[in-house]
Amino acid sequence: MGEVIGFPQRERHVGPEPLWREAVGEELRGERLRQERTLAEVARDAGVSTQYLSEIERGRKEPSSEILGAVTGALGLRLVDLTARLTRRLATRPIGPLALAA
Repeated sequence: MGEVIGFPQRERHVGPEPLWREAVGEELRGERLRQERTLAEVARDAGVSTQYLSEIERGRKEPSSEILGAVTGALGLRLVDLTARLTRRLATRPIGPLALAA
């Protein structure tokens, strides 16, 4: 039998990782507010209801790639722009004091 090799231990982030839908919603809301646009304006341009966009921004709904494409397009972004922003944001979260994952 071969030797059992464990997974390398890594540091954990402080607190639980946000859900993807929460991180997406925060980023979309932040961009909308930076542009000083209303929910209704962006929803209209994206072809979704104001209520649905609000739920996306609050992290309550997990939008499809088609909806994400429509909303990012309405904000003048591409999906890759949103993904890159989320990657930077999540990768730079503070890390706890040498808390190790099992």
